[in-house]
Amino acid sequence: MDMLIRDVELGGTRTDVLIEGNRFRRIGPNLAAGTAAVLDGTGKAIVPTFVNMHTHASMTLLRSYADDLELHDWLANYIWPLEAKLDEEDIYHGARLACLEMIKSGTTCFNDMYWHFHGVARAVEESGIRAMLSSVFIDFNEAGRARNEQRQAARLFEEATRYSDRIGFALGPHAIYTVSEASLRWAKAFASEHGLPIHIHLSETAKEVEDCLAAHGLRPVQWLEKIGWLGPNVIAAHVIHVDDDEIGILANRGVKVVHNPASNMKLASGSFPYARMKAAGVRISLGTDGASSNNNLCMLEEMKIAALHAKLVHADPTVLPAAEAFDMATTTGAQALGVECGAVAEGMLADCMLVDLSNPRLAPGYQLIDDLVYSADSSCIDTVICDGRILMENGRVAGEEQIVAEAREYVKKFH
Repeated sequence: MDMLIRDVELGGTRTDVLIEGNRFRRIGPNLAAGTAAVLDGTGKAIVPTFVNMHTHASMTLLRSYADDLELHDWLANYIWPLEAKLDEEDIYHGARLACLEMIKSGTTCFNDMYWHFHGVARAVEESGIRAMLSSVFIDFNEAGRARNEQRQAARLFEEATRYSDRIGFALGPHAIYTVSEASLRWAKAFASEHGLPIHIHLSETAKEVEDCLAAHGLRPVQWLEKIGWLGPNVIAAHVIHVDDDEIGILANRGVKVVHNPASNMKLASGSFPYARMKAAGVRISLGTDGASSNNNLCMLEEMKIAALHAKLVHADPTVLPAAEAFDMATTTGAQALGVECGAVAEGMLADCMLVDLSNPRLAPGYQLIDDLVYSADSSCIDTVICDGRILMENGRVAGEEQIVAEAREYVKKFH
């Protein structure tokens, strides 16, 4: 059904926004509603919804399960053993909770890497949001396991066509220390053949760099460049421990980098070199990482942490201003995924939210984007729309109580 959002603030001006089907069709004052349903935007502002560029959505089930641990200890001794117990139905319930949390905090598109692809896809379909989904690919340099992972990835690529166009497919090799060179080369070739993105963790820890130097005599980005692996279809998460040569390679190859400040800080992975990357021309977006290392999926919070972290690291309060952080969380992420969202403009996909200007966190209201980055929380979000469909209105998502209740049952199962 078409929708007319009447008398809403956009860029400081009161206007109407007409949605036809799943796109913004016209923006201007006093638009005729025709047969469109009318949504009153009085006292609200319309802004694009967020794109969360690095998640492991179903790890909502592991929220606060294993905190305050070193990354490799956390992964090997706590996270991976529990994840081995999760089946597709568990993954589905975790993804449902993730989608609910993202909707309520203004995110309608996410880039995910996790187990049981179909469990996540089913939850995304039901929720009404968008996702670029990859099944995590790990072979630990075992030839037999590598063959199985490759067959599974190829099969999932074919099976992904059963879902709506809100769901995209990507390859998800976990990292250079969990995936063999042969499998990385296979992923590169398969992605090139089918026009797919590749989602990978890269240079997240000092240990990863040290191990790569010991094995190949090169740092991770340099090694991937040597084997011809990097390109504009690569979405690299974390990318903390890189030198200037590596940053230059990333920029030249058009690699999309995802900054995950909350997770990086919690796991003490290191300080992200934002200013150096920006100066080199690297395209940087934002992600939350999984809810077991963040521990939420709130992009409002991630924008603030990113901006503050950059100012502290570079000892410069002008680094990463609010408008830049907001673009990283919206437009830049959408462009990295090739999705026509991330902006409220005629012809774009109708993904947006209405924020309540009467919320005390948005008063007195000098600069809305600054307020959203530095002072807002999810209580400021009244309505969320994705693909032209209302997913949340008056702060409530249909069926949210059941989703939360079912997720709370996992404490009994895993504790």
